Order: sequence, then structure tokens, then C-alpha cells
Amino acid sequence: MLRTLSKKNKNILFSVITVVFNGEKYIEECIKSVLSQKNKNFEYIVIDGGSTDRTNDIIKKYKKKINIYISKKDKGIYDAFNIGMSYAKGKYICIVNSDDKLTKNALSIISKYDLKYPKIDFIFGSVRKHWGILYGYKPHKIKYSWGIYSSHSTGFFLSNKAAKKVGKYNLKYKYHADYDYFYRMIVKKKLTGVATNKNEITGIFRRGGFSSTIQYRKLFYEEMLIRYNNGQNFLFLLMLSFYKLFKNWRRFLK
Repeated sequence: MLRTLSKKNKNILFSVITVVFNGEKYIEECIKSVLSQKNKNFEYIVIDGGSTDRTNDIIKKYKKKINIYISKKDKGIYDAFNIGMSYAKGKYICIVNSDDKLTKNALSIISKYDLKYPKIDFIFGSVRKHWGILYGYKPHKIKYSWGIYSSHSTGFFLSNKAAKKVGKYNLKYKYHADYDYFYRMIVKKKLTGVATNKNEITGIFRRGGFSSTIQYRKLFYEEMLIRYNNGQNFLFLLMLSFYKLFKNWRRFLK
């Protein structure tokens, strides 16, 4: 099912995308957090992967305020990202997973940075997690860690123009396609980004999520494969592998 609504504002600043599959527990909170934004200059795109629980019944309650709503079976979360981004018309794309939320001032905060850095490729907004606040952007860490950013979804605002340069999420990676995306974005395309101040929180990232359900050894293998396929030095990658195995051997054996 595809439902589209017209948008009076031709200069949409944000395309907010929510992807969901059987997310009845939190989807309504997520939708409300988007629709309650103080900055109304956005379109809302919801991609459902063919949920079999009450997810679609909940979404339909808000269908008049959702610009594009698609409900059909897809190839997983990263395929859903690609589908949503293909419909995005805004200057910036923001993906808010169904178990996360935007703060009321999120789009207003990012709008301020857009005015200050009109040619920037992406903006990382601070994100609140269960243990504290993730903030900042540290591109130098891409060589040895994925801890370069605040949070993949919810706090990440990518310009539509930059998204076209980077391309789609690579579906051959089942667990870490977002990391591959960032590697291509930062290292290969050399795109530029900034981060909001620590107290400028744009999202609330709920504990758990897709990757938390996957065995560490599978995540580890795919991370190393992504690094190798993106041309990281083999000797450095070998040393990094040994270091990570030494540090996380208990998790690896589970």
C-alpha cells in the first residue's frame, strides 16, 4: 500500500523517515515525536516492512499527517532505508527508527546549523541514551573504531545532495551496512560534517535495537569484512582484529 499527500511548501527542509517492522510497542511514541516538532518544515515518510502485529493499525490513525506511507514486505531494515530515501524531497534526510524519538526542538536545532553551514554535507545532533548523552563528530576514529558519531539514526541529518553521492545502503551487509555507509561517506567521498553542542539534544535512542540481537562474532566478522572491502590496510586490519578479539573474547565465545 502506498499513500501520498501533497505538500504546500515546495522548499521542504527535512525528510523524516521512520522504518518499522512489527513495532507496535513504540511506533506511536515515535510518530508523535515527529508530528509534534516545533519546526513544521518537513515531510514524513513511513516505511513498514509488512508488519503482522498492530503496527499498521496504529500508523493509520495518523495517515492524514503522513506524506508517504508504504506497507509491503522488504529485504530488511537497510532496504527500508533505501526505499524511504528514494522518496525524500527535503534538503536533509533524517531516519528515526520506530523505537526511537525526536525531541520537540530537534528540527529547529538542525535548522540553526543549516543557516550557519549552508553547504555542509551532514550534521550530527546529540542523542540521549539510557546511560547518558552521545555527542560530537570524531572522523579520525574511522580508522580503528566506529565511535565517530552520536548515533546512526535519530541524530544523523544527511543532505539529500550528499546522499546521492554516497549511494544506497549495501544490502550484502546484514548487520553493519550503516558502518559501510559512513566509511564510504567519510573516507571515500570525503564529505564534511559538523556536530551540535552537547546540550542540543535532537533524539532519544532507546536501549536495544537491531544490532543488539546479533551474536558478537557475526558483527565482528562483518565489521572486518567492511573495512577490508573498503580498502583498509591489511596489516593494520590484522592487528586491529587481534586487539578486538583480545579485548572482547568473552563476547566472541558466546
